[in-house]
Amino acid sequence: MSNAEPASCPLCHSTAVTHYHHDKHRPYLQCGQCALVFVPSSFYLSSEQEKAEYDLHDNQVDDMGYRQFLSRVWAPLAEKLGAGSRVLDFGCGPGPALAAMMEEAEMSVSLYDHFYFPDKSVLLKSAYDGITATEVIEHLHMPDKVFAQWVEMLKPNGWLAVMTKLVKDPAAFAHWHYKNDRTHVCFFSQKTFRWLADQYGLNVTFHGDDVMLFSKQ
Repeated sequence: MSNAEPASCPLCHSTAVTHYHHDKHRPYLQCGQCALVFVPSSFYLSSEQEKAEYDLHDNQVDDMGYRQFLSRVWAPLAEKLGAGSRVLDFGCGPGPALAAMMEEAEMSVSLYDHFYFPDKSVLLKSAYDGITATEVIEHLHMPDKVFAQWVEMLKPNGWLAVMTKLVKDPAAFAHWHYKNDRTHVCFFSQKTFRWLADQYGLNVTFHGDDVMLFSKQ
């Protein structure tokens, strides 16, 4: 690890960090405590570069293919939340299709996105029965603070639904398309999500290859 790379994990702040992979664009490190694989902050894109990448996404509210993709997280969450539930779609992007799906199920939905819906007044403690974060957590520069914020915003017995692709092993990672998106800087495994659940006193269940549901006591 070069002197330019950080000495601690951005999720748990452990200094037990080792080299995991390196490609032509950037190195990837792994934390020995929480197992997070992450990119050193010196390789992050600027906000302007990030926004330019997100602007290329063409996810429309009425796109049935996109809705089918989101159904992987919506289906298990819909079993937990009913009509009238108050939900926050965190990192919803410019085309909040999941929010539309939840509203169609008669839920009250608030939107927050750093670039597209930056109204921080919706980030209220103990306000939500559910929070969704679909294809969000891998972009976070401060995953520790944001995850803690999610837990704070949930009511007791609330649900946090996270969708992200999971790290398997170094051999698979070397050929993994998911790491090639340079806005992706944190890569999680089941071990990392179990570590988070333990830290915050949550229960976590895994649904398919890329959906995690956390329940708050």
